Amino acid sequence: QVQLVESGGGLVQAGGSLRLSCAASGRLSSINTMGWYRQAPGKQRELVAGITNGGTTNYADSVKGRFTISRDNAKNTVYLQMSSLKPEDTAVYYCNADLFASGSVYLRTYWGQGTQVTVSS
Repeated sequence: QVQLVESGGGLVQAGGSLRLSCAASGRLSSINTMGWYRQAPGKQRELVAGITNGGTTNYADSVKGRFTISRDNAKNTVYLQMSSLKPEDTAVYYCNADLFASGSVYLRTYWGQGTQVTVSS
């Protein structure tokens, strides 16, 4: 089985920083894209940032210049460094990975359990 385990969420004041981590574990062969999504109550889940296996990144306009996504392929881990946090960043953040499980020829999407990020003003 494959699991995505997130950590790093919490409560922070506006202007502060948090670093989210998500590690993929289990029997997997390779990981293609990884990313972070977020969902606030009453809103649709939105892409925050994504990173390809080649290191190409993309960001939502609302977080450009403040958030940085990176990955450590040796650790099967993706990070989201969040700086200059705003109250509107408050949401549940979900890790996402498109990957091949070991022995599988099918690319599947996996999701983490979500971690709460709350930014107070």
